[in-house]
Amino acid sequence: MTLEQPIAITGGTGFVGQAVLDVAGENGVMIEALARKHSDRQHSRVEWVLGDLHDQKALDRLAAGARAVIHIAGLTNTPDPAQFARVNVEGTANVIAAAKRDGVKRFVFVSSLSAREPQLSRYGASKAEAEELVKASGLDWTIVRPPAVYGPRDVDMFELFRTAKWGVVPLPPRGATSIIHVHDLARLLLSLVGSSNGAATGPMSKQTYEPDDGREGGWSHKELARAIGQAMGSRVLAPHLPKPVLEGAARLDRLFRRGGAKLTADRVGYMCHPNWVARSDKAVPTSIWAPRIEGEVGLRQTAAWYRKEGWL
Repeated sequence: MTLEQPIAITGGTGFVGQAVLDVAGENGVMIEALARKHSDRQHSRVEWVLGDLHDQKALDRLAAGARAVIHIAGLTNTPDPAQFARVNVEGTANVIAAAKRDGVKRFVFVSSLSAREPQLSRYGASKAEAEELVKASGLDWTIVRPPAVYGPRDVDMFELFRTAKWGVVPLPPRGATSIIHVHDLARLLLSLVGSSNGAATGPMSKQTYEPDDGREGGWSHKELARAIGQAMGSRVLAPHLPKPVLEGAARLDRLFRRGGAKLTADRVGYMCHPNWVARSDKAVPTSIWAPRIEGEVGLRQTAAWYRKEGWL
């Protein structure tokens, strides 16, 4: 009888990472999770590795004996754009190096739709550069580019739910986006690990996927705002704000919330792009995964979670 090989993940205490731990726990999957601090939540089949993406010893402990690495950790927002390269590019290079040192072949990388348009933001550029490192790694890789991820514990789309409570959801210029519930994304990441020995099969290997909630053509910004309003039990006003107005709002957010600002100049750059819809030619084959949580249902469940936890 052989001991089960765990799956190694980075970002174990983050929004997506916690959902991966939840889904793994439901399915009895053993996880080694890298985090800068222990989670307060209990996971019986999780072993924590304390460290970060620049701690070689911690990364080696994480990868040793793992059948696959799911690299989730990354920086999505910062008032200092130089940090994107340090975390998203250098950090990814460090995780790849650890996987190779420790003989892990399977590598699943969580990127972003923003990597499609790297000229729009430093964040998108850093994810695009990290993708190239993954492709050149020699590992058996799959890249996942999620659209807007929402669900319990999310602090980014929470801002839209909070303003919807007061009847207003401010929007960027006209466009459309896809969304995905965090638990559907977590199921996908675990599905992409492959067999029990970490070997990918058929359509998984060396592929880039853009998953979503299954809504063809995505959501127009107005449609998404209305759906969030309905989840909150409100009819909302959803004005489209021009880019200069959003840039001014970003400066004010930085002034008042400083390092905790949610709306940064870099984020405005990709928010104003009109098309963040997942592409059908990069859809995940249904033999591997399909979304289970429709947008309207997931948004209502998320609003209920915010209320239950006292966020709203």
